[in-house]
Amino acid sequence: MKTEDITAQGLCGVMEKALIAQGINPTVAKTLAERACQPVVKRTAGKAKKAVKRKASAYSKKYGRAFKKVASKYKLKNGSWKKGGFKAAQKAAHKMAKRMK
Repeated sequence: MKTEDITAQGLCGVMEKALIAQGINPTVAKTLAERACQPVVKRTAGKAKKAVKRKASAYSKKYGRAFKKVASKYKLKNGSWKKGGFKAAQKAAHKMAKRMK
């Protein structure tokens, strides 16, 4: 046993006797002293691992380029989507991406 553990056990015994002298129930005093003697769980000081980003597939890159080309046709002058425009743009981009090399 390490000297810290021996010292902690001795102090817990002293704590138990002091609590009993103060008028606390002996079983409660023993429980409190035992809990005080339990070692504290140390947290790891290491950094959290970063989540690995998924690599973009070749098709998703093609689709992204196609979507950027097609999107302007399905938008209004103020930049918002026409009614049903986003869905139509997606469909057109997928169609275009299939044919791209």
